[in-house]
Amino acid sequence: MNKNTKILISGGGTGGHIFPAIAIANELKSKINDIEILFVGAKGRMEMEKVPMAGYKIIGLWISGLQRRLTIKNLLFPFKLISSLLKAKSIINKFSPNVVVGTGGYASGPLLYCASLSKIPTLIHEQNAFPGITNKLLAKNVSKVCVSYSGMEKFFPPDKLKITGNPIRKEILHISVSKKEALNFFGLETDKKTLLIIGGSQGARKINEAILHNIKIVLDMNIQLLWQTGESSFDSIVKNTTEFKNIQVRKFIQRMDMAYSACDFIISRAGAIAIAEIIASKKPAIFIPLPSAAEDHQTKNAMSLVEGNAGIIINENDCINRLPVALENLVNDNELQKRIINNLDSFSYPNAASDIADEVIKLIRDDN
Repeated sequence: MNKNTKILISGGGTGGHIFPAIAIANELKSKINDIEILFVGAKGRMEMEKVPMAGYKIIGLWISGLQRRLTIKNLLFPFKLISSLLKAKSIINKFSPNVVVGTGGYASGPLLYCASLSKIPTLIHEQNAFPGITNKLLAKNVSKVCVSYSGMEKFFPPDKLKITGNPIRKEILHISVSKKEALNFFGLETDKKTLLIIGGSQGARKINEAILHNIKIVLDMNIQLLWQTGESSFDSIVKNTTEFKNIQVRKFIQRMDMAYSACDFIISRAGAIAIAEIIASKKPAIFIPLPSAAEDHQTKNAMSLVEGNAGIIINENDCINRLPVALENLVNDNELQKRIINNLDSFSYPNAASDIADEVIKLIRDDN
């Protein structure tokens, strides 16, 4: 490997793009001694805060996506695109990277496009079972496409594909806390089965409503709840559950390793990283996908597990009525639980970050 290897990484908009990008960067740092990593994100998006928190420099582009209706933002899009392409080209010329990596999101489009035009090796990682528009547009120009699900040949050139899975946080990949320690951490009883409810970092209003509507039925299953509500629903749920025991409500759970260790069952959205973490934790889950997610990719993510008998899916529109029955079936059927846990193994890619980093390193070596 050359001295002072330089790598540009772009991915953002949501945690599903940012956290894999950071995991890849961390892995590259551990594999290459003399390395300089620079991130490129979209101004005003969460990567501009999260990436520096992880210890990396980031430059922002003036870019956003197209809205599905006529808005001022759409009228500005051509100007933003031109501005971002010019700035991306300037960043590439100034930084002179050995390779450019994209994990999806608005900013990765201009950056990876300009890199490919400059004949710089490029790699994209697609987290979902149905790819985002940025990665689909970039696929024909990039050098390598790492994906998280099988069957992606219908979206990407087969000769560029490598199945790696989704990189996840090391503390969740290698959970070191005992179940008893985790239950005590959240103030939960050690002799009850525990249901973890997570709707993403912001919570999920429809999931929260479905649980609250059926709260007596759920607690009659002799289980306790660890419930991440998100900011907007927190006060309302606390107010409406004060009469019940065996519920621990949190706006946000920082220690997700503790949460996964404490629980026996999970109700979750079906974002790519949430699914990857649930697979790593080997816990049976009921997925309630966000229907408004781009191209309904959360449903496609969940269905890949459901078709492998490794998960249960409920549509958001039916969740108030269907959730109690599905949850009771899961809680009371030990064989179903074992089957789901065993089948999760075939979806597990514990070395995802390392495998993607290795593909990046191969591109650098092949280019020298």
